Amino acid sequence: MILTFYGATRTITGSNFLLDTGTSKILVDCGLWQGCRFCEEKNYDAFPYDPKEIDAVLLTHAHIDHSGRLPKLIKEGFRGKIFSTDATKDLAELMFFDSAEVMRRECEDTHAAPLFEEADVGKTMEAFEEVEYGKKLQTTKDVSCVFRDAGHILGSAIIEVFSGNKKIVFSGDLGNTPIPLLHPTEGEENADFLVLEATYGDRIHEQRAERRKTLEDIIEETINRTGVLMIPSFAIERTQELLYELNELVENKRIPAVPVFIDSPLAIRATEVYARYEKYYSKEASRLIASGDKLFQFPGLTFTRTVEKSKKINDVSAPKIIIAGSGMSNGGRILHHERRYLSDPSSTILFIGYQAAGTLGRRIFDKEKEVQIFGERIPIRCRVKAIGGYSAHADQELLMAWTAQMKSSVKKVFVVHGEEAPALALVQKIRDVLGVDAYAPMLGDSITL
Repeated sequence: MILTFYGATRTITGSNFLLDTGTSKILVDCGLWQGCRFCEEKNYDAFPYDPKEIDAVLLTHAHIDHSGRLPKLIKEGFRGKIFSTDATKDLAELMFFDSAEVMRRECEDTHAAPLFEEADVGKTMEAFEEVEYGKKLQTTKDVSCVFRDAGHILGSAIIEVFSGNKKIVFSGDLGNTPIPLLHPTEGEENADFLVLEATYGDRIHEQRAERRKTLEDIIEETINRTGVLMIPSFAIERTQELLYELNELVENKRIPAVPVFIDSPLAIRATEVYARYEKYYSKEASRLIASGDKLFQFPGLTFTRTVEKSKKINDVSAPKIIIAGSGMSNGGRILHHERRYLSDPSSTILFIGYQAAGTLGRRIFDKEKEVQIFGERIPIRCRVKAIGGYSAHADQELLMAWTAQMKSSVKKVFVVHGEEAPALALVQKIRDVLGVDAYAPMLGDSITL
């Protein structure tokens, strides 16, 4: 059995792993490369395998860096099944159609061919087959799998793959347990091999109580300055978790009443999907719902679907809070707000998710003096803040604790989905503390298991 790493190697995007048993070829994830222009151009490269020869795809979750090239895979000949949870399927459909629309608009300007079109998305959705957590699924004649709750985003999964007498665990992205909205990450035992994410492989997040207090303080400080709080946020999970936290702060009168705008059509549609899947909610969230609380509605909250309503946010006097995509400021409506308010010393930009190298968000996070938005040089005079505790990814401490459950059985850990420094830091930590062989593969590495 051969495992080949075709993405997310010493970088955090492009997840794509091929397991070849000699009889079956199984893909785990098929994500977009994101960040720098070089990465994004790689999305247009031919797949390093023949899509027609792939028997099945196991999808850990809907984030575009794990799922985003599935329509391209279909377009180029894949005719097997895509296995995922029901929530992942629904969220992936939103992401695919949104990507197709963005690419269509961009290609009108550049006259280039899009990576895929809406027709390809429709065919992709027909290939999905829904999987429940904990139920063993016969994927092919010689490969079976079990999906476990990763606690990362709605419907996210750890995938156990069985072939012959071997068990390979793909972590996908592990959640920052405990989070207020979703179930905690499920544990794992008795794996022979582990493919482990390392987005935060070299750092520790704030505790939950600390992160909520920090959020409260940043909001109050910005309001007292009569400024605008800009929060670049990923449409899936981060926005919904923020709404949950803001609901708590508003209803308990811990922050002053100010207008809060969710300025992202994709985030609004994703929130509607979240509202349909209460079965994935934590006990705390379920208790609040049972008490009659509407988690995604509170006084002062406005969802702005249309461009016209988005523009009208400018007419609302500060202080105000604007949550908009994209999470790394590499597109979306947040750019318009950043162009307007980054130069305002009274305002604040708050990062609550990972900022990949090469993105605008990373340059702002690194406190460059000015950035370019829509061809205009914008000085950064606002306050730049970050709360790592709102990341949907486990930190080093959680990654180590989760991996430690398998230390008596696991023969090798392959560390992926992390930039080089955090990936190598986690490799060393696993070797030193757990005494387990660990390795951060390079792009294209093939390992015989």
